[in-house]
Amino acid sequence: MPYVFLFIAIIFEVIATLNLKASNQFTKIIPTLIIAIGYISSFYFLSLSLKTIPIGISYAIWSGLGTVLVAIGAHFIYKQNLSPFEILGIAFVVIGVILMNLFSKGNTQP
Repeated sequence: MPYVFLFIAIIFEVIATLNLKASNQFTKIIPTLIIAIGYISSFYFLSLSLKTIPIGISYAIWSGLGTVLVAIGAHFIYKQNLSPFEILGIAFVVIGVILMNLFSKGNTQP
């Protein structure tokens, strides 16, 4: 269940972040409300994942996959193209998260 909470946290964070541009510096109410609800929900579910998943691993997954999904979402929503170097950087983020999970010596709690 903690990985489900973490996944939910990532989804809320991505939705909130993708609305930052739409909020027009918080001058548009609907995107601004989505941002506030999204980040609050994201941190709540992230905190639930920390009951079992070590904080370093949880945060690496949350921020790493959030970065990847925001980049992909921005490509489709805002037509922001990624250069080959940006794609390579995203691949490094994914590889880093995988390596942290495979070789983590963090203790998980029951």
